[in-house]
Amino acid sequence: MKQTYLYHGFDIAVAVETDLSRKDASGAPASAGYVAIVRISRIGAAVAVFSPLRFGESIGKPFTTENDALVSGYSAGRRVVDDLLTS
Repeated sequence: MKQTYLYHGFDIAVAVETDLSRKDASGAPASAGYVAIVRISRIGAAVAVFSPLRFGESIGKPFTTENDALVSGYSAGRRVVDDLLTS
């Protein structure tokens, strides 16, 4: 799943990827989770402002749904723009 948003002169591209890094006691992958990969660039620019940023939940685990990862990735991208890229 991938979505691009326009925000204050920037493109915030959020891609959701499956994360199988969590293992159960036997070492087999536990239930699948999702992470948000966020790329921020100026509108119309081919080069991103930062390297892609990878976000999971605040407790270091992947999100439980693709939608949670997508919405949270967009929210995190907006905070980066607000805090670091606009005055």
